[in-house]
Amino acid sequence: MKDYEHVIVWLDYFNKNLKKSKGRRLGLEKCVFAPSLKELMDAARGAGFEITDHNEKVRFPKRPFVRSGYIVLPKGSPKTKILNKISEKLVTKRSKQSR
Repeated sequence: MKDYEHVIVWLDYFNKNLKKSKGRRLGLEKCVFAPSLKELMDAARGAGFEITDHNEKVRFPKRPFVRSGYIVLPKGSPKTKILNKISEKLVTKRSKQSR
């Protein structure tokens, strides 16, 4: 049964290696190469979201041959706004690491 109170955020939404047809949800400038679940969780917490659940041993539906992961957040705003806030934190954290 569908849960309307939570939003699922997949790792593949932020993967710069993927095309949009393979599951990426944001523009290339808002994505990083091969994000990890830990990075995604840290970025979500940094953006002010409370993670209610996570799973790292699942497969994204558009890429069933590769293991991915997701986090579950309470729904408070539209999913696009949630993804944009998380991507800001993810990109800034990744750019600080590369310096």
